[in-house]
Amino acid sequence: MTSMQNRSEVNEFILTGLTDVPELQVPLFIIFTLIYLITLIGNLGIVALISSESCLHTPMYFFLSNLSLVDFGYSSAVTPKVMAGLLTGDKFISYNGCATQLFFVGAFAITESFLLASMAYDRHAAICKPLYYTTTMTSTVCAHLASGAYICGFLVSSILIGNIFSLSFCRSNIVHHFFCDIPPLLVLSCSDTHIVELIVFILGSLNTFFLFLVIFTSYLLIFITILKIHSTEGRQKAFSTCASHLTAVSIFYGTMLFMYFQPSSSHSMDTDKIVSVFYTMVIPMLNPLVYSLRNKDVKNAFRKAVRGQRLQLHHIMNGAPHNWHPSLNNPSL
Repeated sequence: MTSMQNRSEVNEFILTGLTDVPELQVPLFIIFTLIYLITLIGNLGIVALISSESCLHTPMYFFLSNLSLVDFGYSSAVTPKVMAGLLTGDKFISYNGCATQLFFVGAFAITESFLLASMAYDRHAAICKPLYYTTTMTSTVCAHLASGAYICGFLVSSILIGNIFSLSFCRSNIVHHFFCDIPPLLVLSCSDTHIVELIVFILGSLNTFFLFLVIFTSYLLIFITILKIHSTEGRQKAFSTCASHLTAVSIFYGTMLFMYFQPSSSHSMDTDKIVSVFYTMVIPMLNPLVYSLRNKDVKNAFRKAVRGQRLQLHHIMNGAPHNWHPSLNNPSL
C-alpha cells in the first residue's frame, strides 16, 4: 500500500493545451478533426481491406493490419481529448484519467516499435532467404511475434505508469502539455524523481535501441542482398517491397529519438508539443497513406473491393438475391 500512501492530494490535472490564443481554437479543432477522421478511416479501412481480401493474407499484411490497429488506438488515446478541449475549453483531466491516457500512449508506442521490428524481420526473410520464407514466417510465428509485441508494450507501460504515479505531485497540477506525457509530469513531482527517470531511460533505451538494432541489422542484410542482384529491374522490385516500411520506420524513430533522447537542458515544452503532435496524431494518419500509396497489392485489392461493391450494389438495385456475391458470376474477381 506504499504507492497509495505516496500519492499526492492532486485529484486532477490541468492541461495547458497547444495554445492560449482564442482565435486559433476553432481552426485547430477543425484541423485535428480532419486528421482524426483520416486516421480512423485510413487505419480501420486497412484492417477491413486486409481481412476481406484473401490475396492480402500474408505475413507482411498481417503485421500491417496490427500496425493500423495500434495507430488507431495510439491516436484515439490523445486526439479526442485534445479536440474536446479546443471545442469546449475544458482543460481538466482526472488523476486516473491522466494515468490511463499515459498508459495507453506508452503501450501503443512500444507495441508499434515491436511491430515495426517484426515487419523488418519479415522483409529480411522474404528478400534474403526467399526459399525458406514460407517455413520461416508461418502463421504461428507471426501470431507469436504480434502477441509478443502487445505483451511487451502493455507490460513495459505498466511498469512505467506504476513508478511515475507512485510519486507525489504537490508543486502544481498544471501540465504544460496537451496530454499527459512523462517529462511534464515529472517536473510537477515533489518526490525524488532520479530513480524513476533512470527506469524510464533504461526501459526506453533497451526497447528503442534493441528494436532499432533489429531493424538496422535486417535492412543492412537486405541492402547487401539487393546489391548482389545483377538486374536493375530485380533490384528495384526487391527494394519496392520494403520501401513503405522503411519510410514508416524513418518517420517513427526519427521523431521518437528527437523527442525523448535529447539532453534535458535543451528540452523546450513548446518544441515538445510540436513534436508530440507529429508522433501522436500525424504519424498514425500518415502510415496508412504510406503503405497504400506506395504498395501495388494494397491499391489493387482496394480497386477490387470497390469494383465488387459496385457490382453488388448494381445487382441488388436490379433485383438480385440478397445472398448474391459478385465473384459468383465473375470468377476473375
